[in-house]
Amino acid sequence: MRVSIQSRLHYHFAQPADVLLAVEALDLAEQVIVQDALTMRPDVERRDVIGGGGDQRAKWIHAEGDLEIDYTATVDVTRIVRDLGDLPATPRHELSADVVRYLFPSRYCEADQLVGFAMNTFGDLSGGAQATAMADWVFDHLDYVPGSSTGVTSAADTFMSRQGVCRDYAHLFISFARAMGLPARMVSVYAPGIEPPDFHAIADVWLDGAWQLIDPSRMSDIGNVVRIASGRDATDISFMTIFGTAELKEQSVHVTLE
Repeated sequence: MRVSIQSRLHYHFAQPADVLLAVEALDLAEQVIVQDALTMRPDVERRDVIGGGGDQRAKWIHAEGDLEIDYTATVDVTRIVRDLGDLPATPRHELSADVVRYLFPSRYCEADQLVGFAMNTFGDLSGGAQATAMADWVFDHLDYVPGSSTGVTSAADTFMSRQGVCRDYAHLFISFARAMGLPARMVSVYAPGIEPPDFHAIADVWLDGAWQLIDPSRMSDIGNVVRIASGRDATDISFMTIFGTAELKEQSVHVTLE
């Protein structure tokens, strides 16, 4: 299916700042970019971030004063959605180095603090059935409440409060998975039909030798989301990391199916 993307960011930088920008869709076998364009006003210098395992198309930019960023894209998504419940876990001793890193706790995913609960709740399951049960638990036990969390809210905080937004749902699921020894990572996506329209956060879990998408918030259809970036947690997938301060003037994301 064909997905049309339009995102717009308008910030004011009172002081010069370095910005790491990650809003461009990835070009992958399961999502082919038909066309895309990243424009900035003023047309500031940009530099590609090389490396990182191909998990994002990030760019360094230097900002000062008003900066308007527009990204448009048309992407053909041909992803095959598999029933996770039927997929086996990959034996941990067979995991490659780039997957092993997603077994461990991170800044927003304190998997080590949730081991006891995860063992008691999901310990009788394995593989995809276990991952599905974790996502179901997160969906069933959290309330989606815009504004209920902040940029410092972690999975442990969400577990206690039982509320959050998409990033909190993803963080808690990832923490459960890692607590049970399943590699899991966070993924930023463009997702048609979500309300309110915005950059969306879901998760990947490593099953049957590959990354499998899962959305614990159930807001998106993983068959038509467009991957932007993936990483340990929200730290790695932010659409804009500002080394300095900035004032948000305008932000919009529109994603539709053609």
